[in-house]
Amino acid sequence: MIAATKPQVAVVDLRMPRVSGTEVARQTARLSPKTAVILYTAYGERSFLTEALDAGASGFILKEAPLAEVHRAIEFVSTGRTYVDPGLAGVLSSAVASERTLNLTQRERETLRLLADGLSNEEIGKQLFISPETVRTHIRKAMAKLDADTRTQAVATALRESLIA
Repeated sequence: MIAATKPQVAVVDLRMPRVSGTEVARQTARLSPKTAVILYTAYGERSFLTEALDAGASGFILKEAPLAEVHRAIEFVSTGRTYVDPGLAGVLSSAVASERTLNLTQRERETLRLLADGLSNEEIGKQLFISPETVRTHIRKAMAKLDADTRTQAVATALRESLIA
């Protein structure tokens, strides 16, 4: 039982068949902001982890972790902190990756993800509830940060460096 002062904690599989764990984290953050979501995953790709953090995930635990580690993660997150399985810590903290990931804002990463899906500025704007001009600004800033000459090059760089999934 979790005390009333602590947030509720949900442990969710990162790649569920119908809805991704990232989408569950996003919806939970929107509908129940006091509920912390820990993603239970077999995947350690930085792009998925970054996307899940952007969506509101509070922690990650590998499926191979012993039950005691799962319990530790739940206790940790229930105190309002973020938990990252030790096996995933290196993925999130590599020097080059961290520098580039921290340089791109969450909105710039979201914009590049949608651009990678083939959406136009207008379609991206509708999905993110921003104007097409704001979309262009996010893309322009991301291009500068990634030292890209074109939108395509920015998306390719972001995908290659696992900054987006």
